[in-house]
Amino acid sequence: MSSEPKRKSPADSWKHFKLYSRVKEAIKALPAHFKTDTFIEGISATDIFTLNSVLGATIENQVVATLNQMRPIWDPDEQYMLYSFVRQSQTFPDVKLMKTPGTVQQDAEAVLMGIELKGWYLLAKEGEPSFRFVVTPAACASQDMIVVVPWALSNVISGSPRAFAPYIEIARYAAEYRNYHWQHLREAKSDPRITQPKGVRPYPTKSDNIADKPFSDGGSNFGRFARTGIMDQYLAGAKSETLCGVSAEHWLNFFKIFQEQTDPGYVLSEIEKLGNHIRAQSTKGSDPSSLDSVNKLLSGLRELLNRWQ
Repeated sequence: MSSEPKRKSPADSWKHFKLYSRVKEAIKALPAHFKTDTFIEGISATDIFTLNSVLGATIENQVVATLNQMRPIWDPDEQYMLYSFVRQSQTFPDVKLMKTPGTVQQDAEAVLMGIELKGWYLLAKEGEPSFRFVVTPAACASQDMIVVVPWALSNVISGSPRAFAPYIEIARYAAEYRNYHWQHLREAKSDPRITQPKGVRPYPTKSDNIADKPFSDGGSNFGRFARTGIMDQYLAGAKSETLCGVSAEHWLNFFKIFQEQTDPGYVLSEIEKLGNHIRAQSTKGSDPSSLDSVNKLLSGLRELLNRWQ
């Protein structure tokens, strides 16, 4: 068995290492700075789980906009005024810290780092990020990152998207670990070999072949990032994040009732139990408006129940 890959950050002698470190700090601080004009209300119970497919791209765009607004954190000395975070589609990485688009071919430092950015709706039915990451390690520069930003609506079933502590990983390590897991850790009888494209470099074009491909993948599981176990510790913490005084994991289980139960009386009793728990949590806080928020939330849940019947 080959040895498990190791994380390798950019060398601290790299001329942009301070920028790299500050960008990471900005990403960690993103929830406190996240801004959005999006507001959602009037969704149905059956739509709760599908919000990521509806709002995912919007959230990711707003994350990029927020990072650009956080310039004082990652560029306090204004040394990188010609650079900004730019979202691109259909190739890796989907966000680049770069100069004005169109100068990449003329300037060796037109792109300083990349972020593979994924939004993750905390109440998605899967209970984990469902994205696939199949990029070959050679396509990842040492300073490139994978960033997953969890989010949920501020009032659970309505309100504006609220961001939570993001997951940050070195992209090249993530690609290497994915392959290591596929070949050596998972319990499978299929052929574990992987075909890797040749001549790949960081910051490829849309037409470049940069995907690793397994010899055998009957279940189409290769690249399912969260299933490698690399995020397990982070996911446990993310699911314990509270929404209106209740953990995200508890909300996820609660909304499954709308999908699985046919007895409206049982669902209503669960709503009342949940309400009592939220009220108990709210009385521990000092915000006088918290109980109003609870009542609005419970009213919304009852309305969901009426529309669901």
